[in-house]
Amino acid sequence: MSQLTFCAFHKREQLDLLKQAVCAAGRRARTHTYSSTLFQYTFCGRRSVTVVDLSACVHYSRSSPGEESVDPSSLHIIFRYSGRRRTPAARTMRLPTPLPSIGLTTCALVLMLPLFGSCHPAQTSERPRPVFVEQFSRQAVGFNWRNVTCPFCKAIFTILDIALLSDANEERVAHAVGEACIRLHLGDEQVCREITELFRDDFIRALQESYLWPTEACALLVGPSCGKFDLYEAWNITLPKIPKPPVTPPSPPKPGSPQSRVLFLTDIHWDQEYVVGSAADCKHPLCCRNDSGSPSWKRREAGYWGTYSKCDLPLWTVQNLLENAAKAGPWDWVYWTGDIPAHNVWSQTRNQQLSELTIISRLIHKHLGPNVTVYPAVGNHESTPVNSFPPPFVHGNRSCAWLYNTMAEEWAPWLPDQALKTLRYGGFYTLEIQPGLRVVSLNMNFCARENFWLMVNSTDPANQLQWLVHVLQASEDKGEKVHIIGHIPPGLCLSSWSWNYYHIVNRYESTITGQFFGHTHQDEFQMFYDEATMSRPLGVAFIAPSVTTYINLNPGYRVYYVDGNYQGSSRLVLDHETYILNLTEVNSSPGAPGSPEKDPKWTLLYRATKAYGVTSLFPSDYDGLIRTFINDDRVFQKFWYFRHKGHVSEPCKETCKTTLLCFLRSGRADELEQCDLLNGFGGDLARAARKTLC
Repeated sequence: MSQLTFCAFHKREQLDLLKQAVCAAGRRARTHTYSSTLFQYTFCGRRSVTVVDLSACVHYSRSSPGEESVDPSSLHIIFRYSGRRRTPAARTMRLPTPLPSIGLTTCALVLMLPLFGSCHPAQTSERPRPVFVEQFSRQAVGFNWRNVTCPFCKAIFTILDIALLSDANEERVAHAVGEACIRLHLGDEQVCREITELFRDDFIRALQESYLWPTEACALLVGPSCGKFDLYEAWNITLPKIPKPPVTPPSPPKPGSPQSRVLFLTDIHWDQEYVVGSAADCKHPLCCRNDSGSPSWKRREAGYWGTYSKCDLPLWTVQNLLENAAKAGPWDWVYWTGDIPAHNVWSQTRNQQLSELTIISRLIHKHLGPNVTVYPAVGNHESTPVNSFPPPFVHGNRSCAWLYNTMAEEWAPWLPDQALKTLRYGGFYTLEIQPGLRVVSLNMNFCARENFWLMVNSTDPANQLQWLVHVLQASEDKGEKVHIIGHIPPGLCLSSWSWNYYHIVNRYESTITGQFFGHTHQDEFQMFYDEATMSRPLGVAFIAPSVTTYINLNPGYRVYYVDGNYQGSSRLVLDHETYILNLTEVNSSPGAPGSPEKDPKWTLLYRATKAYGVTSLFPSDYDGLIRTFINDDRVFQKFWYFRHKGHVSEPCKETCKTTLLCFLRSGRADELEQCDLLNGFGGDLARAARKTLC
């Protein structure tokens, strides 16, 4: 028998998981012929088992109690165990023989799951999905995950995990990922090849360095019903022992009190390859581009100012927005919460990302002027590969220094040296906007399940939340109010991160007077309640609509009216407005049908207090608004229309309405899951709501 010896610490129960998972993938051992073999395990001489590729199952033929017969044609790999974690340094010999590509092609499917971030497997049940879930699904890029069941995921992840113990297999794993993507029609051949090449080095390195077990990986990728998030086990930040000050309910400012007018931009997603007249419906995840082809008589074409489809924006639309925003000023300051590049996540380079960051940063500075300060936050699309944000303990070329350093250079006109220092360290910062008001910009990629680097360590990456507590305590001591900005809403984060953030907001509810996020591309919000009863509203996370049209939306931006700069100001949001560019109107000029307007105007879609008949936008007002949505469907349908920036094709009724109300109440991840389960949606809502727009 040909033997190659390989010793390593490895994950416990690997053998049992492999047996169970491969069998459960739909193969029955009693009738199959075993055509090829992947592995033979020998656990330091105590037992061995032959495991074949996914065309068969585990071969059970016991020759004596506690032993299993061995196929002499298999490779002989020796493992030894040491508790919970794998230690790469314990390897005594590399496995020089590459593993068979048949098995790797099958198991490589699991690598595709995190690459696109947003795309969760469809349910195998015939039970109809909630309408709200259908709405979320249309936001996804459109890859098909229907073939991925929980047992299948465990099987392929186990085999993949073993394969990556040898660096000799990395090239073949990457090739297998591309083949699996193509054969399972997850994307067309070009997209599959390019995204595999883009992601391969960073993702495989993160996977090799992680302590992820197959059950944990599949719980992460498929959902909690497939396993336990042991990798993301509960952790707690430390709060100071200083007692929480008494809470005074907010009250409206006196008539005539100063207000601050704040421009809010998010999710620009500029596509430098946007081509007017190209196909708006194409085989790629992103259309209206050079490679989208020409539209046939059945297909729509890309409009001049933008398109209702899976398309991003041309640069001239972004410039037009900034020109109109400058005219609509003056602005006291600007919040800008990231996502600059387009959704061509399979073909991006670092140079391209940095070029687009530089161009948009300078355009904002040019049009809004040197007297307007912009406070940016890092989006999940700024990096390449998308969602790849290694924590600061990752050094060298794989770190995010290439991105953070350029951000620091471009944003230096707006941010002081101390803020630039923490920006370079971890993509977050704090500074004083005005006396009595501080902004904290968080890097929300450290809470995102799509950030595959968190497989290595997800416990308060970069110590960002502990740093936040320190900042908030110092502000409480000085009597400052704090606004928090970030890209991904905290209710869509990993559970432990989200729980800790919710706990922080509870403790510092009198200090945190505004939370501002983007990412979902839609106009919505999420509520925070006191942890003791989960009934008293104490905070609102405002989620502003995107600049981009992706998917099927009008371009838009937000204006916030904040209690102004005076002694005793609450610094709370008093009102907000949403402005849109109505593509139906501006892509066809009234005087010349078929020709776009030369200088289109961004129009007011709605002002919140007027639209909903409220006097302020305090947490209690939003809690009351949710109750109004429940009792008055007319008001809810108005919210549904505004949520889509004035472009929605169907009303939201019954199940759709119930699930959306769950989302609005869920500033904490586990609250979304509980609402999901209580209403009998079996996890569909939580999975759909956490989609990251690719």
